[in-house]
Amino acid sequence: MLAKRIIPCLDVRNGKVVKGVNFEGIRDVGDPVECAEEYNRQGADEIVFYDITASYEGRGVFLDVVRETAKKVFVPLTVGGGISTVDDIRETLRAGADKVSVNSQAVKNPQLIRDGADIFGSQCICVGIDAKKIADHRWTVFINGGRVDMNLDLVEWVKRIEQLGAGEICLNSIDADGTKAGFDIEMLKAVCDSVSIPVIASGGAGKIDDFSEVFEKTGATAALAASLFHFRELTVGEVKEYCRSNGIIMR
Repeated sequence: MLAKRIIPCLDVRNGKVVKGVNFEGIRDVGDPVECAEEYNRQGADEIVFYDITASYEGRGVFLDVVRETAKKVFVPLTVGGGISTVDDIRETLRAGADKVSVNSQAVKNPQLIRDGADIFGSQCICVGIDAKKIADHRWTVFINGGRVDMNLDLVEWVKRIEQLGAGEICLNSIDADGTKAGFDIEMLKAVCDSVSIPVIASGGAGKIDDFSEVFEKTGATAALAASLFHFRELTVGEVKEYCRSNGIIMR
């Protein structure tokens, strides 16, 4: 069994870390480099940066923030938002990212997943997904920061992502995002049961036992959270220690 990982997520807009609920009600949290340094100190297994308006605003990724963070943080760094070409992937990795997360552009141009995996290796390509429930055991995929419904079946999409060569999926529940009501267990289980590549659980973490629950009830290999860590309700170390005390093997 793969050791489970805990991943703080930093949503960045206009050079600041921000957080909202269901993608709305955005408020500032702080400086992205300083936040990343703190999570590095806390023992994060990885840090994810998302430029949350890059795709919507039609611009590239914020490489200056990536470069500065890579100088000061010594855990794997995943960067997403505004990555639309192989050159974008190359420049983001060159700036210091270990992986890129492609979301909107992966849906619009699935060949980007295959090209990225072929050129840089599957381990560098994470496909981010924002999904919402539409019926029993059915979810649809959204792009552009949860703004545009692509009427794309989630389970069919994750199977295709795996076939295209992605090394990992980061699955965010729009229904759970920022609510702190717990991870979307039903959706995560459906996806984890459909693919063999690692799946990161995202959206909804609100208390410490949400982390142990997602590892016990789904095949997720990592759990990602933002609000809980940003507002210092929990530290990464506390979450990892709690999971270990529940018999979960942690990184």
